[in-house]
Amino acid sequence: MKKILPILVMLLVCTIAFAQKMVTGTVLDNGAGLPGVNVAVKGTSMGAQTDIDGKFSVKAPAGATTLVFSYIGYNTQEVTIPASGVVEVSMTAGSTLGEVVVSVGGRSTQRTITDAAIPIDIIGANDLKATGQTTFDKALQYRVPSFNTVQTPVNDATSLLDPYEIRNMGPSRTLILINGKRKNLSSLVYIQTSPGRGETGADISGIPADAIKRVEILRDGASAQYGSDAIAGVMNIILKDKYDGGSITFNTGAAYNSNAGKFKVGGKYKDNVKPFDGQTYGVTLNNSTSIGDKGYLNYTVAFSQVGLTNRPGMVSAAAEADGNLGFGAPIADVNKFLAEFPDAGNINGAPETTSGKICVNGANQLSDNTELYYNAAYVYKRVNSYANYRTPYWRSISDSEGWQLYASDGTAATYKGYVPGFEGDLNDYNGTVGFRSKLGAWKSDASWTIGGNDQAYTVSNSRNRSLGVSSPILFKPGGYTFTHSVGNIDISRPINDKLNFAFGTEFRAEKYSINASKDTASYVGGGADSFPGITPNNGGTFTRFNLGAYVDLSYDVTKDFLVNATARTEKYSDFGNANVFKVSTRYKLMDNKVVVRGSYSTGFRAPTLHQINQQIAQASFVPGQGIQVKGIVNNRSSQAKLLGVATLKAEKSQNIALGLGFNPTKNLSITVDYYNIGVKDRIVLGSEIDAVKPKKDAAGNNLPLSDGEKKLNGVLSSNGIVAVSFFTNALSTKTSGLDIVANYRGIELGSGKMNVSLAANYQIENKLDVTSKNDVDGVKDGINNPRLIAAAGKSVFDKTQEALLLSSRPKMKAILGLDYTVGKFNVSLNNTLFGSTRFHQNGLNPGTDTEFTPAFVTDLGFGYQITNKTTLSVNINNLLNVYPKWKFVDIATGTKTAFNRADINNASNKYFNEYNLITFDGRYDVTTYDGSQFSQLGTMINASLNIKF
Repeated sequence: MKKILPILVMLLVCTIAFAQKMVTGTVLDNGAGLPGVNVAVKGTSMGAQTDIDGKFSVKAPAGATTLVFSYIGYNTQEVTIPASGVVEVSMTAGSTLGEVVVSVGGRSTQRTITDAAIPIDIIGANDLKATGQTTFDKALQYRVPSFNTVQTPVNDATSLLDPYEIRNMGPSRTLILINGKRKNLSSLVYIQTSPGRGETGADISGIPADAIKRVEILRDGASAQYGSDAIAGVMNIILKDKYDGGSITFNTGAAYNSNAGKFKVGGKYKDNVKPFDGQTYGVTLNNSTSIGDKGYLNYTVAFSQVGLTNRPGMVSAAAEADGNLGFGAPIADVNKFLAEFPDAGNINGAPETTSGKICVNGANQLSDNTELYYNAAYVYKRVNSYANYRTPYWRSISDSEGWQLYASDGTAATYKGYVPGFEGDLNDYNGTVGFRSKLGAWKSDASWTIGGNDQAYTVSNSRNRSLGVSSPILFKPGGYTFTHSVGNIDISRPINDKLNFAFGTEFRAEKYSINASKDTASYVGGGADSFPGITPNNGGTFTRFNLGAYVDLSYDVTKDFLVNATARTEKYSDFGNANVFKVSTRYKLMDNKVVVRGSYSTGFRAPTLHQINQQIAQASFVPGQGIQVKGIVNNRSSQAKLLGVATLKAEKSQNIALGLGFNPTKNLSITVDYYNIGVKDRIVLGSEIDAVKPKKDAAGNNLPLSDGEKKLNGVLSSNGIVAVSFFTNALSTKTSGLDIVANYRGIELGSGKMNVSLAANYQIENKLDVTSKNDVDGVKDGINNPRLIAAAGKSVFDKTQEALLLSSRPKMKAILGLDYTVGKFNVSLNNTLFGSTRFHQNGLNPGTDTEFTPAFVTDLGFGYQITNKTTLSVNINNLLNVYPKWKFVDIATGTKTAFNRADINNASNKYFNEYNLITFDGRYDVTTYDGSQFSQLGTMINASLNIKF
């Protein structure tokens, strides 16, 4: 960032004023105004976009002669500027399969989607805004069927950014690019029991949506082109540029909680459970300016605040008082507390979030053949969330000294327990400076990118019980930092009119820091209640670098037949080398109305520095056991060596893709793509390995433990923890499915036009590869257990981890969208089907699973252009107030049973124990502790007012 800012200042200071001429006009599609068309003054940085009536105005410098009109799905046109300065243009639809030039499909000459031979989704800025979602990642969930993200209610640092994934492959197997350059990873590893456990990804939720021009999602393995992390695909976020005018947008909204009526006490709502919550407020400024004759700068500044959204469940008094399920407290004490706090004081849902974001994107033509380009972004995010409420019968007066801190007048009668707070401060930044140039037929692109993510945590309203009355109530437990520096050189040229050649190299240096707490009270003894601090012996800074190179050939055998091949080699300083390749092809038939395409590639994913070095003690909720302290030991530790855990190595993959594209008319397009992804040596954060309890003989005497069992118990005992986890290349997986996308636009309906879209993802299989030859324990189950763990009768991949990895994401997801425009009014209706998911929570009996049932989420949006420069939009998301619903599944018979919540205190109910195990006695009945197949907390109403300059 420090290197980029002086360049921006220098460019702004050197801005050159020049004479301008106002050009106005209208862009039509079949006689009707076409909104959102890019209008550029050729050879300059000047530009504009058409409004909802298809009208535009743009300042053209003296000497400019031509306007360029471009829009997704239409043929680009160049029109001479008339003397009158008034222009009328009729756009003609082009092939939808070739609707936009993309930068993710190949490393040689950029090609359209038709030519790319691989499936690519193009999501425009207006499509993202139309979802009404408050963050970029949630907007993608309701636009891209193969993209999923999950929101979990109480998962500490996970509240800073939710895990996401494409094609059920986890967040770390999708590479995120900003304008074609690698985005830095987050410093956070998801270590709680949620989808994405053991992985990390980039913080895409922090990217301001108003800075985005479009998103290109390559749904195919691309390690050969881009290196590590591209096993599932690539997401390239294109920032707004010289073609976008300025505007300011005001946002507000709230969420409806139909569950609030259950939490009235004395006729009043509880302070933390109300009919409307999650209030949002935001303002975003996006503007652009010219720099000289041929330069531009686009910038976005956004501030927002999202209030707490709380969706607790009714707590079972019988379960709380049970000695095995709950706390073994006197039932009278439990009933007394729950009479005042039916939710046991719990706060779980979506945390309060405050954020500030700034993003700039610009370029300046240094000469006829050389361009300087740059972009930078900074995000600050503050999240306030809560741990589980410590009820007075959980953390009782007799539990330890210090309870007086939470009594309103210092007496036992006013002690009602306490709820620890968790606050996170996130700083994320990235910046790129580069040069693009052309010398004859040669094109070159040289750039330098930096990026980082820093997270610092605060635990409030808590205590370190081992310190008694001297314990503070505010703790600084530490945090994490990740930074990288990336250098790229890409060179290409056409050898002839059929053969294109490209090559390049990438250097990347990474640094990961586990920032130990300087607050001794946060980790000494038992540590801060809910989130113990990072101890000095677990802290440290770790670095590595890698160097990669690729070569790419693209050959047009005929005008319809394309073949592309890419090879890449990588060398990492900490684990070795990787060599991968990719071949792809496509063939156009019937005058481009049918396209057949396919690809085969090998790929890799390097273990992240987080996975190699993470080591921590963590307090987590264990069904049936409450909060327990567990440990993660890294692969370089003495404990890992004692357990026989091998050093991490890179994952390897094989991707097969086959697709068909149909474009029977100019307004109708259909694509069907099959994918098959095999991942070998997949890295997972294994299940918790706890101590082995001695077996007994016929006389009831304890049998001696084996050497392996003794070593395992010794490791756990020496670390003072009840269970240990570690990262390992535990297994191999097979994932396959279908992606279907269909669009029909321009349907005349009354005096307006309607567009219809259908997009779907269907998962054929997502399972362990039991044919893997890597099982060191000799058991062909697809799981590579260390011998010591296997000898102790344990596994790094239990049913809970299997469910998180393989069945906790929707087997099917489909999005049906209707968009109708008439005059200045627009209405959109989207129905998203989330298919079923299976889960096996820790503590359930082996014969029982839980299953989230399929759900339709309906979103309704309205837009009205008040004036040529003012537009009001209102979105009602989850119109029908749909919440996730789950049932118990008898694995043997397939019988599905919903728990009767009227029996919340009826211990004779068949699933009474199971229900209370997985909901923490009902606390997570609505949201569930482990997340569901979709992130919904009730109906949400959002309104925005956009004013253009």
